Amino acid sequence: MAQQKCLAHLRRHFQRLIKTPGQYNQTIGQTFLKLIDEAFRHYRLWQNDKDRSGYGAWATLFKDKIRIALEQWRDKAGYEAGKLLRNLQQKAQQWWYFLDNPEVPPDNNLAERSLRLAITKRKVSGGSRSMERFKQTANLLTVVQTCRRQGRSVIDFFEQSLIAIALHGNFGAPSLIPNI
Repeated sequence: MAQQKCLAHLRRHFQRLIKTPGQYNQTIGQTFLKLIDEAFRHYRLWQNDKDRSGYGAWATLFKDKIRIALEQWRDKAGYEAGKLLRNLQQKAQQWWYFLDNPEVPPDNNLAERSLRLAITKRKVSGGSRSMERFKQTANLLTVVQTCRRQGRSVIDFFEQSLIAIALHGNFGAPSLIPNI
């Protein structure tokens, strides 16, 4: 199954590596931070212009840069840097999936922002006491987040839903599926 690991998280790992004692940690961290920043920059450019051939040409060169950097530092890396570099090499398809599939973002920031409401609710309330209540809460929060992502009023959606159910049963209830 295809997967894109979060490049923002990888970036944080290399930022921590820079502060970790070790002969080459700072240089390795800076090298890969520059590469990751380049990847984010080119992804944003692709989002703006959707030039797939230009993006593809850059991605091919970028993969070579990653391969060369891994080869250059793999044998010199200490324990912490070595773990990161091995992970980058072993899971390259997951870290760099967006290079071949630019419609997939290189990070999971949208997913994390969508989950933030549920996490905050769980921390404040101490969570649900039953699986049934957990499912109900998850469904409610899904509706809230979907309305927000669609720029719709959550209150209006619930009001329309309740009116439709009261007057017509489940017929005529508003949908969260966008009209395409």
